[in-house]
Order: sequence, then C-alpha cells, then structure tokens
Amino acid sequence: MSPVVLSIVIPVYNTANYLESCLSSVLAGDWADCEILLVDDGSTDGISPGLCDRLSEAHPGLVRVIHQENLGLGGARNSGLEAARGEYLFFLDSDDTIPPHALTTLKEAIRKTGAEIIAFQFLTDDGEGHRTPYCANAVQLDTPFTTRQKPEFLLSIPSACCRIWRRSLFLSSGIRFPSRVWYEDLRTTVKLFVLAKSIVTLPDPLYHYLQRPGSIMRSGNVARNREILDAFDDLLSWFQRQGLLKQYHAILCRLCIDHVYLAASVRVLTEAPRHPLLGEFQRYLEHHFPDYRSNLYLAHLSRSRKLVFRLLEGRHYRLLRFLFRTKGRLA
Repeated sequence: MSPVVLSIVIPVYNTANYLESCLSSVLAGDWADCEILLVDDGSTDGISPGLCDRLSEAHPGLVRVIHQENLGLGGARNSGLEAARGEYLFFLDSDDTIPPHALTTLKEAIRKTGAEIIAFQFLTDDGEGHRTPYCANAVQLDTPFTTRQKPEFLLSIPSACCRIWRRSLFLSSGIRFPSRVWYEDLRTTVKLFVLAKSIVTLPDPLYHYLQRPGSIMRSGNVARNREILDAFDDLLSWFQRQGLLKQYHAILCRLCIDHVYLAASVRVLTEAPRHPLLGEFQRYLEHHFPDYRSNLYLAHLSRSRKLVFRLLEGRHYRLLRFLFRTKGRLA
C-alpha cells in the first residue's frame, strides 16, 4: 500500500442533498495518494448514513466511513483526524466543494515546501451560481514563514477548511477541535498558526464555500453568540500558559476587535438591535484590552469595518442593522 499524502476529512450531518456533489468534486481531481474519510456524525435524516456506506462501497480503498453518535462538527473532525493515515489533513465540509485542480495544486505545494500549514483562498457560492473570491489569509507569501515573523497572519479567517495541515502538528501539540460548541475553528486554528514552524500561502481559490440558510452560524440562535467570549477566554488562557500573551498582545487585541466586537456584534444586532450581548461584547473588549482604540493594527481595517467600528463605538445599532440588512455582509 502506497503512503497516503492527504487525508480528506468530510464530516456529515443530515447533508445527503449535498454530499454527492461534495465527493464528486474531490473525485474530479487527482486523488492518487489521497484517502477520503466520511464521518457520519449521528445523522438523523434517515438518508445520510446509508449514503455514506454506498459511497464507500462504490470507491473501495479510497473512501472510508466512520459512524458515531453526534459530537458536533469539532468532534467529527477529531474522529477523522484520529483515523487518518495521511501526512496532511484537509477538512472539507460536506456541503462545500473544491475545484478539479485543487488536489494537484496542494500536492505540488507539499512537494515543494513541506510546510506544516499550506493556506489558500476560497470562493463563496450563494447557491444560485454566483461565486465571489474571498481572501482568507492576511499574509500572502509562498516562502515559509512563522507567526513570530508575520504575526498578522493570526488575522486570517480562522477556518480550518481553507488550509491543509500536517497531521503531526495536531498529534505533537495535543490540540483538538472542541465538541458541541460554536467558534470551534477560532478556538483551534489560531493556536496551530502560532505553533507551526512553517506556513505558506497560495494565491489560488481552492475551496468553494456554499452559503446556505441552514448552516450552523446562520441558525438565528442569537444567545449562542455569547460563546465567542468563551472562545476568546480559551485563547487568552492558552497564550498565557505558553508565555506568549505579551508578545502577541497587539494582535490578540485586533483579533478580539474583529471577532468579538465587530463580527459577533453584527450577528446579534441584525436579529436583535437591543440585545444585552452588544454591551457585554464591548465591556469584554474594554476589560481585556483597555487600549484597544489605539491598537496599531486598526489602521489596516477595511473601509467597511472601520465604518462598523465607528458605528458600534457610537452605539448606532439600528443604523448598523439597516446597513447589514441592505448589504448583507461584513467585508
């Protein structure tokens, strides 16, 4: 049996309508030296578990299936990680796809760089054929670097899906995705960014992210946005234990502005412009980063984020709600 270079981990939870398209997009590429792990995370639709089995039977030796009780997205990824044989891990959500050249490009990057993290861009798909390129990474550099050299890489979108990861990075650190929580990526990938001895970024959009109403972060459960504070507490505690809190203070402040103050506030106010979480988010930022208004990385905010920042500072929540219901995105 030849060594597996890339393990593609696909968590599945009641996504039978999308899974075949997802898998077909992988099979359309060069899947030699790859394995595909379908992790059925306790699906309850009566269709997804059997579909996973049929897809595995149709592609013996390539597609393996793991059936488990529901552990959430993080727990499903962990199960795939533990069962994987590949040198690298690629986490692919079952309602998303990849372009035909993605695997070839990624394996070539592995061969050329051997980096512990190979990051790339993605396209958002509105489900009606409109795809928009999105820059996922705050540093664009095809030669290896670390976050000590380029700390601003921590400002990248924290998604696990728009990177491939050397499996040993998880195994040596003991870091795993938390189960049954929101913001599992933020709680996990930022730590791995810091620990990685080599990171490269590719300019290619190698991931197609489907924006669908039923996805976790679009569920409309306003109260669960408070979990961003738990996620950030976890990050700050980890940096403290590593002795890195002072070194990364400025970047962590900007990260808190991005994820707690801007993004989480927008998610809440679009549903409930008077929700008490809005004040709680601001108090959290002021408590942990009282100097946040003078943060050197604020100058790098996009124009739209600067506008959101100013409106939040002035507590113009209804105006923000109107803008986001009109435009629909934080860029």
